[in-house]
Amino acid sequence: MSAATATSPRTATEHRSAVPIFTKALTDGWRSLLGWSIGLTAALCLYLPIFPSLGGNPQMQQLIDSLPTELTRTINYQQIDTGAGYTQSTFFGLIGFLLISIAAISWGAAAIGGDEESGQLELTLAHGVTRVQVAVQRFAALVVKVLTLALVVFLVVLLWNGPAGLDIDVANLAVTCLLFGALALVCGSAALVCGALTGRKVWGIGGGAAVAVIGYVFNAIANQSTDLQWLHGLSPYYAAYGNSPLANGADAWTLVLFYLAVLVLGGLAALVLRQKDVGA
Repeated sequence: MSAATATSPRTATEHRSAVPIFTKALTDGWRSLLGWSIGLTAALCLYLPIFPSLGGNPQMQQLIDSLPTELTRTINYQQIDTGAGYTQSTFFGLIGFLLISIAAISWGAAAIGGDEESGQLELTLAHGVTRVQVAVQRFAALVVKVLTLALVVFLVVLLWNGPAGLDIDVANLAVTCLLFGALALVCGSAALVCGALTGRKVWGIGGGAAVAVIGYVFNAIANQSTDLQWLHGLSPYYAAYGNSPLANGADAWTLVLFYLAVLVLGGLAALVLRQKDVGA
């Protein structure tokens, strides 16, 4: 047996143990990841095939046009007659945003706050890992799971793009899915920070939900009056979808700023947990 062969099992063990918390977070959470993937796929398979008879129907557009402008702006139905506008309004800006935000917030709130609340965090820290390692690896697992959901959405929309006559530009779809995941990660990372601060899952959920709901509400209110458009500047939802990225694309800086904000929140969660009196 060669020396390289003899040392390979040890090397493999060291490799496996390099990020044990990250690996465990993914293996423990694969069922929920699968469930949310199925949920998002089901929502897309419900909405997208009916575009030709609903969003693409001129009579439907006339009905939308007959509604008060403030109402159509609130629910973002101004461009529902195009495949990109229909998909943006019905999925990315509504049901998809709701589903992926719930998934990200629940994962983020449970990662540290939920673990501390149940007493599992103290047991984890007793196994020779630092608090920063725990926070960073669980944040990394959160990022991987949310981006996996965004990838599932990209593939399913791409699958329906031709059959449903959506005619969505693939590059715009890719950028929109990255923004879709980034917006959810901002909410999930806020939940992670709030959970780390309080040691309670419910406060993590509250913090993440506040970011999601306030962002959506501020965008809806700002759409109704020019005097209130300054609220757009306070809405992560508007920062992601205000320029209709599925139809118009998005500039690289928007993506960079979103993912930079996510990294800052992840770093803040690690800093909070490092300084915290766990179990107090």
